[in-house]
Amino acid sequence: MTTSSGDHEKAERQFFDTTREWRRIFSEGWGTFLLVLAAAGGAMAAAQTGAISPAAAAVAPGLTVMAVIYFMGTVSGAHLNPAVTFAFAVRRNFPWARVPGYWLAQFAGAWLAVLFLHAVVGSAGNMGATIPEAGMSPLRAMLLETVLTAGLVNTILGTASGARNIGTNGAIAVGGYIALAGLWAAPLTGASMNPARSLAPDLVRGDFAATWIYFAGPFLGALLGVAFEWILKGPPTKSGSQTAQGEGN
Repeated sequence: MTTSSGDHEKAERQFFDTTREWRRIFSEGWGTFLLVLAAAGGAMAAAQTGAISPAAAAVAPGLTVMAVIYFMGTVSGAHLNPAVTFAFAVRRNFPWARVPGYWLAQFAGAWLAVLFLHAVVGSAGNMGATIPEAGMSPLRAMLLETVLTAGLVNTILGTASGARNIGTNGAIAVGGYIALAGLWAAPLTGASMNPARSLAPDLVRGDFAATWIYFAGPFLGALLGVAFEWILKGPPTKSGSQTAQGEGN
């Protein structure tokens, strides 16, 4: 019990050590780069070669997130998504002062991933852009992204209590949810749930007609997920706050 308390105190001291923040910013940028590389890259490869099935392209981002949580969850908390960082802040598990840095890293990592894909793959599949399918109106697409993101946020917040977003529980739950959502919803909206993942291809291809859908939906979904978490578990705990912030190394 004493050891556990000491570990939490050490993590809190490390979190307030400003010399370590650059590691967390780098971690979020690199992790988001890898996520978007898989998400947009899978869609581009499927469109260009036809050798990758839609199911494989949908599962790839979930498996990537699973791996990223394992190797950098202890550094930054592995948010990889502006809507997730927003949810942690609204939940009062994450300080608002750190939100801009995380957002900058996430959007930059996503943009660099699409630039890299454009350089090595080209413009196949609209550069992996998330676009509602022809029969899906913008409003319905936004509502679907809202609900999908609410489920993602509940999964993340539910496994981020204590140290559970680090290792098996968090990695499998969050990665599994993203893969499952992609399997059934990617043909409808792209199952983005992530403003950075959707904005990056739109920036590179210069088409912003559907961008608002993938901002409004995920951020509304984040608020909805936090509200549900409050109903299910009440106010946040100190251990949940430490996990969301990242312990540092």
